Amino acid sequence: MSAPSAPIRLPANQPAQFYRGGAAIAALRGGDAREFGPEDWVASTTTLFGRDTDGLTRLPDGRWLRDAVESDPVGWLGREHVDVFGSSTALLVKLLDAGQRLPVHFHPDDAFARRHFDSHFGKAEAWIVVGTRGEAPTVYAGFREELHPLTIRDWVADQDAPSMLGALNALPVEVGDTVHIPAGLPHAIGEGVFVVELQQPTDFSLTLEWRDFLDDEKKGHLGLGFDTALLALDTSAWDERRLAEIVRHTADDDASTVELLAPAARPFFRADRLRPSTPLALDPSFAVLVVNDGTGRLTDTSGTVHELSTGDTWVVPYAAGELELAGDLTVLRCRPPAPKS
Repeated sequence: MSAPSAPIRLPANQPAQFYRGGAAIAALRGGDAREFGPEDWVASTTTLFGRDTDGLTRLPDGRWLRDAVESDPVGWLGREHVDVFGSSTALLVKLLDAGQRLPVHFHPDDAFARRHFDSHFGKAEAWIVVGTRGEAPTVYAGFREELHPLTIRDWVADQDAPSMLGALNALPVEVGDTVHIPAGLPHAIGEGVFVVELQQPTDFSLTLEWRDFLDDEKKGHLGLGFDTALLALDTSAWDERRLAEIVRHTADDDASTVELLAPAARPFFRADRLRPSTPLALDPSFAVLVVNDGTGRLTDTSGTVHELSTGDTWVVPYAAGELELAGDLTVLRCRPPAPKS
């Protein structure tokens, strides 16, 4: 079956998680909050680790998006994308509302994932802060000082959460901030931070601080054992200069199109904030759209108008061609890396 030639509005897709959250997702999208529904996997062709279908997006016609893309990868993704990434969308987008602080964890890079998970992709990710609550919304990224692997191994063995968290840089955040999290970088998201997250299309999370979050140590190291898992961890020091290379502050940029992520993220994904003071032409591309606020219209090449409003999430096939975005609204346009990047 060929790819559709129009964007598709998607319902919420919130697979159960081990941590609390979801109130901000319900407030944005409408509907009831779920205590353990902190993530909405948007246009997902990725499953939770070790699961068959949990996490996958189902299209309105009943098909899994994964199967639809497999049936016509060029129509969904474009020839140049397929030549580089095959039939993978090379992207997973989530709405993530931290109802509690997430554990200290990290993700493998592509090479580690190939060796240990038989995957073309590791898990670099990036956060776009779209909401906060509480007095001091904070995220955590990178060790403040270089650490010996044996020190970290001892912390993991003892489940010394205060030492693990205390070793990280604490970064206050506000709406409009973005953080690129390279593979290997230890990190956590603090309670009350609501992000749109872009990541490579896997669910490989290696969790140092597992005891108060996961019911089994094996879920922390994904069956590898921590001796092996820790080989993927970045134990180097991240000072202000290095952090400046992954953090951006975009709240004061009022341009109609704002590139949100640091340059280091470009080999993995792209994200733009769109505020069309006049109608914006969007070039053909597989994309995920998150309507952050307002109302507007997306017009496809056939002249069909698709009404957009706060909380909508859309998947756009490459075959939809050039689109026009108009209205009084803010849209986050999330895309895979440019094939030539």
